[in-house]
Amino acid sequence: MQLCLQLIVDKYLDHFQLSDKTIMDLSIRFRREMDKGLCRDTNPTAAVKMLPTFVRSTPDGTEQGEFLALDLGGSNFRVLLVKVMANGKQEVEMENQIYAIPEHLMRGSGSQSVLVSWTKSFKSSGVEGKDVVSLLRKSIKKRGDFDVDILAVINDTVGTMMTCGYDDHHCEIGLIVGTGTNACYMEHMRNLDLLDGDEGRMCVNTEWGAFGDDGSLEDLRTGIDREIDAGSLNPGKQLFEKMVSGLYMGELVRLILLRMTKEQLLFQGKTTPQLLTTGSFNTSHIFAIENDKLEGLASAQQVLQGLGLDPSVEDCRTTRRVCQIVSTRAAHLCAATLVAVLRQIRDNKAAEKLRTTIGVDGSVYKNHPEFSRRLHKMVRRLVPDCDVRFLQSQCGSGKGAAMVTAVAYRLAAQHAERQRILDTLRLSREKLLEVKRRMSEEMARGLSKLTHEEASVKMLPTFVRSTPDGTEHGDYLALDLGGSTFRVLLVRLRSEKGHNVDMHHKIYSIPQEIMQGTGDELFGHIVCCIGDFLEYMGMKGASIPMGFTFSFPCHQSKLDQGILLNWTKGFKASGCEGQDVLTLLKDAVRRRQDFDLNFVALVNDTVGTMMTCSYEDPQCEVGLIVGTGTNACFMEEMQNIELVEGDHGRMCVNMEWGAFGDKGELDDFCTEFDRVVDNSSNNPGKQRYEKMISGMYLGEIVRNVLIDFTNKGLLFRGKLSERLKTRCIFETKFLAQIESDRLAMRQIRSILQHLGLTTSTCDDSVLVKEVCRVVSSRAAQLCGAGLAAVVDKIRENRNLNQLSITVGVDGTLYKTDRICRDKWMDRSIMQETLQDLAPQCQVTFNKSEDGSGKGAALITAVACRMKSEGQP
Repeated sequence: MQLCLQLIVDKYLDHFQLSDKTIMDLSIRFRREMDKGLCRDTNPTAAVKMLPTFVRSTPDGTEQGEFLALDLGGSNFRVLLVKVMANGKQEVEMENQIYAIPEHLMRGSGSQSVLVSWTKSFKSSGVEGKDVVSLLRKSIKKRGDFDVDILAVINDTVGTMMTCGYDDHHCEIGLIVGTGTNACYMEHMRNLDLLDGDEGRMCVNTEWGAFGDDGSLEDLRTGIDREIDAGSLNPGKQLFEKMVSGLYMGELVRLILLRMTKEQLLFQGKTTPQLLTTGSFNTSHIFAIENDKLEGLASAQQVLQGLGLDPSVEDCRTTRRVCQIVSTRAAHLCAATLVAVLRQIRDNKAAEKLRTTIGVDGSVYKNHPEFSRRLHKMVRRLVPDCDVRFLQSQCGSGKGAAMVTAVAYRLAAQHAERQRILDTLRLSREKLLEVKRRMSEEMARGLSKLTHEEASVKMLPTFVRSTPDGTEHGDYLALDLGGSTFRVLLVRLRSEKGHNVDMHHKIYSIPQEIMQGTGDELFGHIVCCIGDFLEYMGMKGASIPMGFTFSFPCHQSKLDQGILLNWTKGFKASGCEGQDVLTLLKDAVRRRQDFDLNFVALVNDTVGTMMTCSYEDPQCEVGLIVGTGTNACFMEEMQNIELVEGDHGRMCVNMEWGAFGDKGELDDFCTEFDRVVDNSSNNPGKQRYEKMISGMYLGEIVRNVLIDFTNKGLLFRGKLSERLKTRCIFETKFLAQIESDRLAMRQIRSILQHLGLTTSTCDDSVLVKEVCRVVSSRAAQLCGAGLAAVVDKIRENRNLNQLSITVGVDGTLYKTDRICRDKWMDRSIMQETLQDLAPQCQVTFNKSEDGSGKGAALITAVACRMKSEGQP
C-alpha cells in the first residue's frame, strides 16, 4: 500500500523530478546565460546579470582593525561592530544589535552602488536605479549626530564568500539558499567584458535568482510554478528563485496538496480554509516532515492538523513524499547552476582537477540537513573532477561586510607600500634627462685625452673608418667570441645587385673550466676550433682575411690590435687582461703549427652589428646591443677623438657604456635591489649601467623585489619558496613571458609554480607582472636615455637642426623574443623615451642579422677595400 501510494505521488509529480541528463543540460544552459551576462554586447538582455562587485581579493589572514557592518536583507536590520585581529590566530569578535523593519517602511518611500531592483518583498519607492550609498549618506547627514566612512557596499552572497574565505583560503564561491537564492564567485577580469582591464580577478554577483526570466526555463516550469509566480509581488521575475528558495518552497507544497485534495487523492477530498490560505504551509514545515523516521510522520500529522485537516497515515506519508520531491528538485536545480560556476572556475584556471571551497549561508541550507546532503551529492556526481568543500558561513552578511571592508583596507595599505617600493624603480622625465646629461658628460670625458683614464664610458677607438659602400666582395673568415660558445664562419660577399652574402659556420662550446682557466688554455681551445672548421671546409692551406669579433672591452691602437681591459660575461681566464688579444691568438696558432691566418681586424660585436645593418641601410651609423650585456657604438668625428691622431673623417667609437656609473654617476638612481644584485655579482662595482639594463641581471632584480615583497607580507601570503631564494633562478625569459599581454594569468602561475610557489594566487600573478613591467620599463628608459645622448651628439657634431639616422640592434633581449622586441624597440618604451629626450632626431631601428659574424667579415672587407684604394 505504501509503495503504491508513493508511485501514485511520483507519477503525479513526475515533472518535478529531474533526471541527471536534464540537470546537466540545465547546467549547460546556465553556463551560456553566464557568458551572456559577462559579455558587454549581450548583458543588457541577459537574465543572469553577472554584476561586478569590485571586490578584487579574498582575505589572506593578515586583515586587522575595527569595522562597522550594516546588514539589510530581510525583515530585520542589523548593526555590527566587528574586530578583526591578525595575531596569528585570525580571531574575530563581534557585537551586534538587531532592529525590526516595519512592513509599511519596507513598502513605503525610500528617502556608488545602484539598486537594480528590489526582491524579498521590499517595494520602497524612489530607490530602484539610485545609488544606495548616496541615499545612506544623505540620511546620516540629515540626522546630523554621527558620521561614518562608507567604504564598501556588498551583497550578502559576497559577504558569505568573504566570511568563509577568512577561514579557508580556497573559498572563492559564495552561495545563499534561504529566503532567496544567489551565488557569487571570483571571476577572471579578462572575462569581465563589462569593465576595462584584464588582469587579476573580481567577485561577480550572478544574481541567478533571475535565471529563466527570459523564458529559458519554460520546459522545466510546472503549472504549480506558474501559479506561484502569478500570485507573487513580481510576476515574471526571479523565476529560478521561485523554484528553489525558502520563500516559495512551502507554498509550492501547499498548492500541490491543494490540487491533490481537489482531485480526491488526499484528505478524502476535503479542503479547509487554512489549506486554502496563501502562506499557511511554511518552508520550515518541510524540514520537519521530510524525516524518513517516525518523527517525520508525526510532524506531518501535527502540521496538517494545524491546517484544520484530519489526515490519515497515508495522507501523512503522501505529504512527506511531496515535501521530499519539492525539496529534492530545489537542491538539484541549485546543484546544476553551481556546477556551471565550478566549471567556469576550473576552465579559467585550466586545471585538470579543481580544488575549491564554497561558502554557504541561508535558512534552507542551514536548517534543512536533507537539502544540503542532496546538494552536495549531486554537485560531486556532476563534477567528479572538482574537489569541492562546502563551508557553512557564520554571520556571512554582517561579518562578511566587515571582511570586505577589512580586505579593502588591507589591499589599500599593501598597494601603497608596494607602490612606494616600486616608485624607487620608476624614473621621471627629469631623472631621465639627468641620465642623458651625465652620459653626455662621460662621453666627452672618454673622448678627451686628459680625462680618458678617469672616465667610466671609455669611448674606445675601433679604427673602423667607414661603413660599407656596397662594393665589398670576396671570401672572409670570421671568428666570434662573446659568451659560452665560439663560432667560426666563412662569409662570401658578392658585390652584385642585392648585396648577396653566403655564410657557412660551426658552433663550438667553451667549457666553464676553460673560461676561467688560463689564457693559453682559452686561446689554444679557440685555435683548435678554427683548425676543425678549416678542415671541415677543405681550406686548411688557404690564406683568407680574417676578422675576430671579441665582445669584451679592449683598447685599440689600430684595427688589428686590441688590449683587453677586463673580462666580463663570466670569463676569468688568467694572463689576458692588459694583453693584445690578436697577439695571444697568433701565439696560439704558432704553437699549433698546423695552419696560418691573415689577421685583419679585431672587432667588437656592437661595431659588427652597426656594420651589418649599414650594409643594407647607409643611414645606419649607430650600433646597439641589448642582450646578456649591453653596449653601443657610433661614427664619431675624428676631430673629437683625442686618443687618435688626425682630424679628418670619422671613426667608429666603441662606447663600452655598460660601465657607465662605475664612477658613481648612477648612485642616486640605484635602488637597494640594484645594490644587492651588484654585490652578489662576479664583478661588484663594475658595469653598473649594464646591471640595470641587460638580460643577465633583469631577472635577478625582479627576484630580489619579489623576495622583499614576500618578506614584508605583500606577496605570496608572506611565504618564500626555497627555489625563489636561489640566485639567478628567475630567468629573464620569464620576465618577457610574464609581461606578454597574451599570456593568461594561469600561465604566469605555472611559471611561479616552477619556482616553487605552488600556492600562488591570481592576485600574486598580477603583482609579479607589475614588478616585471616596472623593472623592464626602467631598463628600456635607461637605454633610451643613453641612446638619446648618442644621437643628439651626432646631430650636434654635424650642426643639424634635424637628424635622421638608423640604429642597428642585436642581442637576445631584442633578437630572440618578439615580446621583448615590441616592448624595447620602436613600438614601445625605449622609442618613446628616445623621442622625448631627443626630439630633433628621427631614429629608425633595424634588426641586425648576425652582427658578430657577418659584421666581422664586413669590417674586414671594408678594411681590405680601403687598403686597396690607398685610404688610411
